[in-house]
Amino acid sequence: MPTIEKVRCILLSSPYADADDPEIKECFPNGPKRTIGMVEVTLDNGVKGLGEGYLAVFAPLVFKSIVELCTPQVLGKDGFDIDRRVRDLRSLCDYWSLQGAARHVISAFEIALQDAKGKSLGKPVYDLLGGAKAKSIQIYGSGGCCDAKHQFIRELDLLDSKGIELYKIRAVKRDLLRTAWILEEAGKRNIRIGIDMCQNLADPPQAVDDVIAYVKGVRALTSQPILFLEEAIGPDAPEGFKELRRRIDIPVYGGEIITTPKEMIARMRDGVYDGVQPDASVMGGISAVMDVFAVARETGTRVVVHAWGGAAAIMASYHAAFAAGGDLVEFPMLDFPLGAEMIGDQGRIEKGRLLRPTAPGIGVTLTPEMEARYPFDETAVYSCALIDFGPPPDEYWKRD
Repeated sequence: MPTIEKVRCILLSSPYADADDPEIKECFPNGPKRTIGMVEVTLDNGVKGLGEGYLAVFAPLVFKSIVELCTPQVLGKDGFDIDRRVRDLRSLCDYWSLQGAARHVISAFEIALQDAKGKSLGKPVYDLLGGAKAKSIQIYGSGGCCDAKHQFIRELDLLDSKGIELYKIRAVKRDLLRTAWILEEAGKRNIRIGIDMCQNLADPPQAVDDVIAYVKGVRALTSQPILFLEEAIGPDAPEGFKELRRRIDIPVYGGEIITTPKEMIARMRDGVYDGVQPDASVMGGISAVMDVFAVARETGTRVVVHAWGGAAAIMASYHAAFAAGGDLVEFPMLDFPLGAEMIGDQGRIEKGRLLRPTAPGIGVTLTPEMEARYPFDETAVYSCALIDFGPPPDEYWKRD
């Protein structure tokens, strides 16, 4: 079997969204540019595989340091025995990072090895995992971090252009009129809306009563339904999610920042969520997401893969969804040219559905020319120390 001959850490920074986008003003203190971190493995058969860890969006130099620490652990070893390589990396990292940063890096190695194996065998990664269960999967547009009406309209137009009928927006508990406004505007186009309440950084978590009051307030303003509530409670409060499920008739989703399948599966078995959002670049790679899908059949939990990183992160999660029979995946709507170039025609959307990729591996391309166009900018980081960018008062969204 091919052995691992070389490992390279790749940090690249690309323009991202628009300077006036609220996510930029709130989370990117140095402007509209985002960094991704990848691991490139080269096998002794000459094949290269790419993987990504979401950590590099936040702490690229930490990502690079952990990759360098992990590299000697895999060099010269069987590149096709992916489970064994993941166990090796965990034996190196679990003592000090059983959850969190190292898991993102292990994810990058695992995805890179899946990609290299698929390319070596001339098969898409989903074929290594039992084959795709469908030719296409419904997709939802993920955006809605808007503080002006024209920004929402621009995103609705993008959804229309791709035939996408599901849209996830960001909203907080004070956004009653804003939420009702976009529900009504989307309803005119037969687009249904789910809501991310942005609590995945919340400590302490917001109260369940606040979420209930928000839903009641929105329902008093519009008859348009809410498709689901995502991250409505802080990530460290599973009991809050369970209480919310008992008290509300809207599906409750969560789990995008959970970094091990074991924790996510325990929460699924405990009835914490109606739907979970594993990310291959966060929780240990494609195989970790497959573990979540396998248990979801037992617990009746919907699995909707999270996709908000770069190309390798997105495509890795998509391959897991195709292999496991997922019925919905996320489409990040904010402009990210590097990601679009790397995915190329392997992420085609037609009539609101993601078409099955066909290229060997995970279906991403990285050339020296791309690397030269998107050099690493150490200042291009996502800041979790959220900046109050001053959104308009909720009265701005009141209809005449």
